[in-house]
Amino acid sequence: MKNSGIQTPTTPKIIPRAAHNVSRDEISKSALKVLYRLHKAGYQAFLVGGCVRDAMLELHPKDFDVATNATPEEVRALFGNCRLIGRRFRLAHVRFGREVIEVATFRAAANHKDDDHAHDDEGRIVRDNVYGSIEEDVQRRDFTCNALYYNIADFSIWDYVGGVRDVERKRLVLIGDPDMRMREDPVRMLRAVRFAAKLGFTIDAAAEKAMAKDVPLLANVPSARLFDEFLKLFQSGFAEKTFELLREYGLFAQMFPVTDRALDEDPSFLRFVEAALQNTDRRFQADKSVTPMFLLGVFLWKPTCELAVIRRSEEKMSESQSLSLASYELGAEQQRRIAIPRRFTVPMREMLALQPRFSQTRGKRAIKLLEHRRFRAAYDFMLLLADVGQFDKEKADFWTRVQNESAEQRAASFQISAQPKSQRRRRGRRRAKPAPSP
Repeated sequence: MKNSGIQTPTTPKIIPRAAHNVSRDEISKSALKVLYRLHKAGYQAFLVGGCVRDAMLELHPKDFDVATNATPEEVRALFGNCRLIGRRFRLAHVRFGREVIEVATFRAAANHKDDDHAHDDEGRIVRDNVYGSIEEDVQRRDFTCNALYYNIADFSIWDYVGGVRDVERKRLVLIGDPDMRMREDPVRMLRAVRFAAKLGFTIDAAAEKAMAKDVPLLANVPSARLFDEFLKLFQSGFAEKTFELLREYGLFAQMFPVTDRALDEDPSFLRFVEAALQNTDRRFQADKSVTPMFLLGVFLWKPTCELAVIRRSEEKMSESQSLSLASYELGAEQQRRIAIPRRFTVPMREMLALQPRFSQTRGKRAIKLLEHRRFRAAYDFMLLLADVGQFDKEKADFWTRVQNESAEQRAASFQISAQPKSQRRRRGRRRAKPAPSP
C-alpha cells in the first residue's frame, strides 16, 4: 500500500444483489421509506457508511445514513417530518418517532472562491457545505470500508475504492493522502481506533504512520467535540480494547494527560482502570445503563487521591472534603481537553468524596450512607476497588449484605441500639405548671 493512500476511480465496481449479503431485512423500515421516496422523486438514494459495512459483517446495524444528490432543502420539501441541522455540515434529519434517519447531500472538494468551505491554519476543515456528485462524495469519506454505497434502485453495492476487499480482509485504509486526511480532521485518528476496536480490524500501515506524526493535532479539536467522541469510544461495548489502542497510539495522553502519567507510574491504578472498563463493557452487553460520570471518576481517581493528600497537608479538612476539592480542581483542568458537562462532573465529585465513608461500618452516620443519592454509584466504585485489592474485601461484603437487610437487621449490623422508651423525649405540648398559691 502506498503512503499516498487510496485514490478514487471515476467508475465504481458494482456488486449486484445476488453477489453480496446485504439484505433489506437488515435495514430499518424508516430508512427504507426515505430511500424509496427519494428514488420515486427522481433522486439518487443510497445507504452509505457504517450501516452497509456492518450489514456485510452481519453485525445488525442500528443507525442508517442516506446519501443523495438532493439538496437539504429538496429533502425537506419531500418530508414533513424533516428538519435541517448543522453549520459545518448541512444535514437533513428525517424523524420517525424516536428514530432519526440522517440524509446527506453528496459532497465535493472546494474549487471556487465563493464555495462555502474553510480550513483553519492547521488544515482542519471548519466549514464544508460544497455539494457534488457521488464520485466526489466518495473522496470525502474517511476509510474505504465506510465508502460503500447501497443503491435502493437495484439493491446493488457501489464500490469505488476497494472497500469490499478491505472489509473482507479486515483492514482500515484511508482514502487519499493519510497525513492530509488526518490534518483535515484529527478526530479521524480516534475513529480509526474506535473502528479497529469494534470491528477487530487492523489499521493500515500508511494510516499508522500519519497518526504517529499527527497525534498533537488533537489539541486543535474543540473540547465539546472531544466529549462526544469520548462517549462513542467508551460507551459502545468495546471500552477495554479501545483504551488499549488509544494508549498504544499515544492518543489517550492527548485526551487525559494527568491520567496517562498516573497509569505509567502506578501499575495498580492501571489494573483498576482495566477492571472498570471491563465492567463497563459487561454492563453494555447486558443492556444495563452506563454513565460517563463513572468512567471519568475512574480516570481521575489516582490523581485525585494524590492531590487530596497535598490539600490536607495545606489545610485542615476531612478526607472526604479533600477528595471533593481535589476532584473539582482536576475536573476543571480536564475541561480544557474535554468539555465535560456539569451534570456529570458534580455527581462524579460526590461519588469520589463518598469513598472514605465505606471504611466506617458502625453508628448512625454510617447507616445514613445507604440513603445518599450517590450511594449506588459510589458502592459500585468501591466494589471495583475491592476487586483489585485496593479496598477491604470484608467491608465490601458488609455493604453488599446490609442493602438486603430489614431495618432491625441493619440496626444490629451497624450496632445501633434501640433507645429505651423511658429515655425517649416526650413530644407535644408541655403541661402548664400550676400557679403558685397566694
